[in-house]
Amino acid sequence: MNKVILVGRLAQDPEVRYTQSGKAVASFNLAVNRFGGGQGQNNADFIPIVAWEKLAETCGNNLTKGQRVLVDGRLQIRSYETNDGQKRRIAEVVAQSIEFLERRQASSGDAGNIDINSFGKDVFPDEEIPF
Repeated sequence: MNKVILVGRLAQDPEVRYTQSGKAVASFNLAVNRFGGGQGQNNADFIPIVAWEKLAETCGNNLTKGQRVLVDGRLQIRSYETNDGQKRRIAEVVAQSIEFLERRQASSGDAGNIDINSFGKDVFPDEEIPF
């Protein structure tokens, strides 16, 4: 069984590209905490993540650097040749699903600060509901 589940933060905004056949592919690194030896120090591993098609477009449109996500996928090890003829191998996680664990931070150009928890608090108990 080849299954990988990771929770971490994006090390950079996802980069979305398109193959020659028109398929979307997004790639980014996920910073995942690794607890150190006996000294209690935390280190981070930066794990390359690849997402395809609709999931890739969703990542490109909704994820930003520093956002916390859960990635469910499989480990893939592939080989390629560099321009100077050297063979290289890379290990990466091919995402099958990604859960957003935090909301994206609102930028200064957004519509304003809306508190979602304030919705529905203006209904008074002795008012009649019109349906």
